[in-house]
Amino acid sequence: MSNSTLVVQSIRTVLRARGMTYRELAKALGVSEPTIKRNLGNGDFSLTRLDRICEVLEVSLPELLDRTAVSTCVTELSEAQEQALVRHPKLLLLTYLLVNEWRIADIVETFDLDENAIVSALLELDRLEIIDFRPPDRIRRLTARNFSWRRDGPVHAFFVDRVASEFLRGAHGESDAFQFVGGTLSSASFARMAKAIDQLAREFEELARRDSRLPLDARDGCSAMLVLRRWECSEFTRLRRRREPHSGRK
Repeated sequence: MSNSTLVVQSIRTVLRARGMTYRELAKALGVSEPTIKRNLGNGDFSLTRLDRICEVLEVSLPELLDRTAVSTCVTELSEAQEQALVRHPKLLLLTYLLVNEWRIADIVETFDLDENAIVSALLELDRLEIIDFRPPDRIRRLTARNFSWRRDGPVHAFFVDRVASEFLRGAHGESDAFQFVGGTLSSASFARMAKAIDQLAREFEELARRDSRLPLDARDGCSAMLVLRRWECSEFTRLRRRREPHSGRK
């Protein structure tokens, strides 16, 4: 197998691990999707293009060639890993920031955490196998781009108990977007809305990833809570007529 073929296969492995499509890679590189498909189809692209691909995929060339390293990005932490994070909010905060591509210098500038505290936290995250930390400042995230917290896991419970209510109680600014809608939907319409929410969440993540390259003072902390449930307010449910069980004719 040629070296160019190995490089192309490794790039494809990283794309799968990151949950990134050819279209998303092309957009990040500023080229067309057919160009990327052609590049990866015949392995004919410049070293400059390879450098840019590594930059977008956030891997070094040695890591790209290490098939084991690029194929083990996790999309979900274990129960024990999440428990460790919620027991120590500083670890959870640091994990959240690293997943969202914050630089250590920006973390030190923004939060009341000195470098010694951050290094200790990074060593703990390395022990938990959430990052690969090589002091003094070499950090490689072990989470994939499509990383998500465990459904009904410890971090989800922490969010519901501590974060969601605070988020909803917060004052609404003029630029905030807030909509609460309710209605009755068929199963097909419910599935369509669920898909739309998933697409919107992906767009938010892509914009956040792209904007992470901007200076810190050009960005604001933003959060979106997207929820679709088969649910009705209890005040309404109490007023519903009780339906009598259907009995067939004798």
